[in-house]
Amino acid sequence: MESDLSKFLRELIQDKRYLIILQHLRKANVDYGKSIMLNTKIPIQEVVEILDKLESIGLIERVRGATLKNTEAKFKLSSEVHKHHTYYTLTRLGDHLLRYLTQEDLLRAYIEYLKEDDLSLNLIRLADELNADHALTYAKLTKRKLEEVNAKLEELERMGLLEEKNAKIIKFGDRKSKPKKETRTHHKYYGLSRIGDLLVRELKREGILPK
Repeated sequence: MESDLSKFLRELIQDKRYLIILQHLRKANVDYGKSIMLNTKIPIQEVVEILDKLESIGLIERVRGATLKNTEAKFKLSSEVHKHHTYYTLTRLGDHLLRYLTQEDLLRAYIEYLKEDDLSLNLIRLADELNADHALTYAKLTKRKLEEVNAKLEELERMGLLEEKNAKIIKFGDRKSKPKKETRTHHKYYGLSRIGDLLVRELKREGILPK
């Protein structure tokens, strides 16, 4: 990716919702907050805050004019719509970034962001080894304070590298640190997301994490 675009990735990877909303706008072409909320399942107040952020860094812009055609707003059913909301679309820069963004670009951005963060690297290494576990286990294994580990786990989840494992019962094969055959989950269990799993493979390949 061109260097003038890659600088945006450092901000975008800090919150997976940024790319979710950008990718939605690329599909919709033009859309407004409530519709974005319904399509992305991101709460409306968070959508509003993210739209403000993306606008401030120049990746989206407000659509001018009193009406929109459904050829412009692809998620609208009527042929022409009077605007009762603030509509947004990708800027030329935002469209260019998404058009040329590859999985390799994302992984490289994550590596550059995390390579000096020992706690983050340890946590995703442990998530790979354990499959799924809660903050107390991660804190014990990293020998760090629970509050510090909780905050870092939430940060990695926000980045999209970890995800909550929602099963009410996690089997022994899914939680490798648990001696019982199964355990009922009374905590929030964290494991690697798909992109987190790909990142760990790349970190191992580059020797940043042990194989």
